[in-house]
Amino acid sequence: MSASSTAHDPQNQQSGLKRIVSASMAGTVVEWYDFFLFASAAALVFGTQFFPKTGNPLDGVIAAFLTYAVGFIARPLGGIVFGHLGDKLGRKYTLQLTIILIGVATVLMGCLPTFGQIGYWAPALLVLLRFVQGLALGGEWGGAVLLVAEHSPNESRGFWSSWPQAAVPIGNLLATVVLLVMSTILSDEAFLSWGWRVAFWLSAVVVVVGYFIRTRISEAPIFEEAKREVAETKAVSYGLGEVVRRYPKGILTAMGLRVAENILYYIVVSFSIVYLGSLGVETASILGLLAIAHVAHFIFVPLAGRLTDVVGRRPVYLTGAVLGATWGFFAFPMFGTKDNVLIVLAIVIGLGFHALMYAGQPAIMAEMFPTRMRYSGVSLGYQVTSIVAGSLAPIIATAILRETGSYLGVNLYLLGASLITIVAALAMRETKGISLHDIDEEDRVRRRVWPFRRGARRRPPAR
Repeated sequence: MSASSTAHDPQNQQSGLKRIVSASMAGTVVEWYDFFLFASAAALVFGTQFFPKTGNPLDGVIAAFLTYAVGFIARPLGGIVFGHLGDKLGRKYTLQLTIILIGVATVLMGCLPTFGQIGYWAPALLVLLRFVQGLALGGEWGGAVLLVAEHSPNESRGFWSSWPQAAVPIGNLLATVVLLVMSTILSDEAFLSWGWRVAFWLSAVVVVVGYFIRTRISEAPIFEEAKREVAETKAVSYGLGEVVRRYPKGILTAMGLRVAENILYYIVVSFSIVYLGSLGVETASILGLLAIAHVAHFIFVPLAGRLTDVVGRRPVYLTGAVLGATWGFFAFPMFGTKDNVLIVLAIVIGLGFHALMYAGQPAIMAEMFPTRMRYSGVSLGYQVTSIVAGSLAPIIATAILRETGSYLGVNLYLLGASLITIVAALAMRETKGISLHDIDEEDRVRRRVWPFRRGARRRPPAR
């Protein structure tokens, strides 16, 4: 039986697919627990503990969010480095390495002295560890989603590959719950002094569990085929340079798809903490409401993933981008009521809009690139946008609030981001139900028509 037929044998597929999904999700929960723990701590703790006081509390928050942004800047570099390793050595190898890196960095964050103890060395060390976190996460996402996407049946790839995405709100939920418990059982002084550190130290436990689970998975047959082809055919290449030369449209489209999704998410889950805090809503209440919203988000993501298999990738994504543009216009007035029911409803709706875009990304991006360069392609397309989107979103929104005292500018910011993503969604090819083997065959045809050999004249194929 060929690798292709084995991959599509229902009995063989069902026996291994759930294990692959579990392994991918386990590691992703760990990675995003650590990453979003930093996001919550940046809004609640780091501004006062790691930066000098200026008289305006929002200045410290902005400084903390700038440190938070360093992780996003490192993510494309991580995507390049680990994408190359993942295309050469395998998805499993990189996933084991990234989970160790991000776990070590997070535990060390919990050990850092504060600004009052060592001065500017405190934010400097925080930035360094944040960079390592971002580097590891940049390689994590591509490997986690591709491991599932490359094992999934063509007709349900959107659903199965959305599960690693669903692990993100679980990681965020764990981080929120831990901080909520610590902030509730401790006094404000104790929480700011040492309570927040416990959440970072707990990372060591979940890292060990996640690493163990990832040792028990195998590569997808289609990746093994591509790896052999690269080894046997010297004209076949892989990695960053190859994907940039041959699939620039795929990379640019993936970047455009990320803009509104990434900005919307960090406005909803990070800036909302700042905005609600400025209205006088207590920290414990904010974290509790966010915890409820993360549970809803976890439910929304696989449902939206299934929807992409039924009606298509493009219409679901377009719907999410259009609805996301409207969120701020009704959400911030709902926040202004200070009513917990309306606050959590606004956050849940925002995460529902986000899920319509987020759930389909693994399948959409996996279907943009051939196997031999898929890890590099999806990592680059996914991670680069984070520098100008998610990393800056809380900073820009907080700065708008500080300068204007109003949320209207934030609404226009979301609207502009959504327009970019709508254009990208209209430009992308509908790939519902496509075979990854067919994508690889298309790539072989392109190589024959447009070989890109060294010294050869580079000419596009005839139209």
